[in-house]
Amino acid sequence: MALSLLSVFFTSMILLLPFMDGSVEAARQFKVGDHLGWHQPSGPNNSAFYNQWASRNRFQVGDSLVFEYQNDSVLTVEKWEYFHCDTNNPIDTLENGNSTVILDSPGAFYFISGIADHCHNGQKLIVDVMSPHSIPHSPPSISLPPQGFSASPPSHSHASSATMLLASLFMALSTIFVIVLLLAP
Repeated sequence: MALSLLSVFFTSMILLLPFMDGSVEAARQFKVGDHLGWHQPSGPNNSAFYNQWASRNRFQVGDSLVFEYQNDSVLTVEKWEYFHCDTNNPIDTLENGNSTVILDSPGAFYFISGIADHCHNGQKLIVDVMSPHSIPHSPPSISLPPQGFSASPPSHSHASSATMLLASLFMALSTIFVIVLLLAP
């Protein structure tokens, strides 16, 4: 009996260990333009529509963009081609009406419509992908704030909350295992 409990315990621990560093975050998928999709903005005042959409989101390495469109295309281009709406030499051309682009590195990604007039009318997008943040394994040094300085307590990120939850689960399972092992005949 003790041997089977031991195997259950170690199997549980092996399954939990990859999550114990707290750096696990799921990649997110963003539909470009939300419910409106990828289309030529209507009206002269909507030329910044897609960049306003992008400014409301935070993109990280591993996230993806979904472009949904009809009778159009999406071109991935360099900065110069973006600002000049140059469709002649794209990095990539997407034409299937439902295209996904994985943001695989930090930095700026530039997208324009494959129809030059649409691009000139604002159907273009810059996405700035944030660098991945590593979570330090040792606590940072603490310095005292200036006298008279009042600060609110630091907020905890979802990653540190998840780490605390998993650490608590680990301790609870360890405690239960020891109690069961001591009570086993």
